[in-house]
Amino acid sequence: MSDRLNDNSTYQRCFACGQQNPFGLKLRFRHEGDLIVSECMPGPEYAGFPGVVHGGIIATLLDESLSRLGAAQGRWLMTARLELRYRQAAPLGELLRVESRLTDSRSRLVRGEAVVRLADEPGTVYAEASGTFMPLPEDYLRHMIEAHPELSSFFNL
Repeated sequence: MSDRLNDNSTYQRCFACGQQNPFGLKLRFRHEGDLIVSECMPGPEYAGFPGVVHGGIIATLLDESLSRLGAAQGRWLMTARLELRYRQAAPLGELLRVESRLTDSRSRLVRGEAVVRLADEPGTVYAEASGTFMPLPEDYLRHMIEAHPELSSFFNL
């Protein structure tokens, strides 16, 4: 099942999960029970204020993890709504853990909750999110596969 969570195609240019994006986070996801989990250690290139991870990077971690809830079901989805709550600044150079959990799945929409915490101290929460995700538009998916046929296996087409 983990095969569905990660892009193993030759494309891999996504900022969040692309292993071939030199500027990206290079996230890899896995199942842990009913959670989808990833870790990363943002360095100084992802700084916001001095010494802390930029809030947009934290939002990216949450959004990308939540999007994997659909992928786990074999459905590739895009963000329809994302609500975040920042609890405290996340320090640069610390291993962060992002976890997402499915809360609702219907024919078109998937909803979930996610959290970014300090990997070594799970009680230290930096941000939380809830999100709603919808199917990729058929036209977009068709054009994307035409332009990048290597992604057809990633999207199970």
